[in-house]
Amino acid sequence: MKHSTTPQTRRGRGPARRVGRTLAFVLPVVLVFSGTLAVAGVNWSGRPSSPVLAAADTAVSGASSSGASSRTAERAPHQVLRDRLLVELHKENPGVALTHLQQAVNDRPSLARHCVSIARALGKAAVRVYGPTRAQSYARPVCDTSFASGVLTAQG
Repeated sequence: MKHSTTPQTRRGRGPARRVGRTLAFVLPVVLVFSGTLAVAGVNWSGRPSSPVLAAADTAVSGASSSGASSRTAERAPHQVLRDRLLVELHKENPGVALTHLQQAVNDRPSLARHCVSIARALGKAAVRVYGPTRAQSYARPVCDTSFASGVLTAQG
């Protein structure tokens, strides 16, 4: 067995070893810090930060506390949100309603499963109010382009 004639030095592994040790120390610190920031960024109060959700919550609690009919009192938050966004679509434009829908889903992830149906309802309403061409101009990728799907189904 023949050995190399060039002597091996420890200097060849020195910088790599220092970088490895530095990463071994810094990486867990960064992960813990980013996890702490992620947890701190969650709204744990139970109060929605979006004005659309606040209005939806107020409408739901107001309907149940005012002794309204049982049908109104049983409305789910996604139904109240849909109705609120439809009113916004008529008063403002579909772009504002879609922005508020995206904010509502971001603020309350439990609404994500209703996002497609709400966006599709907004698309159908936009065709009734603005016509198919103008309604399509407001389309954006909210809830997997369900708004555009609603516009398309309302045309046919």
